[in-house]
Amino acid sequence: MTEAALLLKEALGELSPRHAIVLGSGLGGLADEIENPTRFAFSELPGFPVGAVSGHHGSLVAGLLAGTPVIVLSGRVHYYEQGDAAAMRLPLETLAALGVENLFLSNAAGSLHENMPPGSVMLITDHINYSGMNPLIGETSDRRFTGMSRAYDRELADAMRRAAAGLDIILAEGTYMWFSGPSFETPAEIRMARVLGADAVGMSTVPEVILARFLGMKVAAASVITNFGAGMSQGELGHDETKKMAPIGGRKLAAIVKRAIGKG
Repeated sequence: MTEAALLLKEALGELSPRHAIVLGSGLGGLADEIENPTRFAFSELPGFPVGAVSGHHGSLVAGLLAGTPVIVLSGRVHYYEQGDAAAMRLPLETLAALGVENLFLSNAAGSLHENMPPGSVMLITDHINYSGMNPLIGETSDRRFTGMSRAYDRELADAMRRAAAGLDIILAEGTYMWFSGPSFETPAEIRMARVLGADAVGMSTVPEVILARFLGMKVAAASVITNFGAGMSQGELGHDETKKMAPIGGRKLAAIVKRAIGKG
């Protein structure tokens, strides 16, 4: 058990969350809905990485969401910040040590389809790792050969679908393609991504999916669409646009996750 897990186990007392949520760019509002919260900044948790991307709060909040015990990581550290695809390994190891079984991941992403505009929410059903990086590089045990044919859990995905339907929220579905960042993709890369079968592109999530599966957790993930891919609209892409648009789809995704977990 990590030092951070021991600290959290003592702080949480009898609270034993089976669910955890990682909130991406501009999506930190869900953490404010936690009842009876216990809060830690990442900097207060031994070994936790501390990022510096605006829109990522860098905090852990534990408590009740829709009456269900949950841990929320508000923010993440990206590969492009530290050059380490395994930057989120210790936080996820900590969640696993605390008994978390189901991990809900969210991100802000660019759409490759005109019928999936900014403000949409896309359930991730598969991914393409275009970065060439893998958080399990350097792992010595045979567990490093983690199967990814069912990286995204079907039961958790069904819970998300039911939640969206019950809320009358349109939930798109598709394949997410991970680019390393921090620069945005070129129009040519967006055309390539579409040919390869991607529906949305972004700079996170895939390392956490791989690590979570390695650690034995089930995964559900969704993208909040904040922009169209490069070359699909006028103007230059930037992080300010991501932060501006993320709360629109973020409110939808927060409602979906809250309902899905509350029914779990």
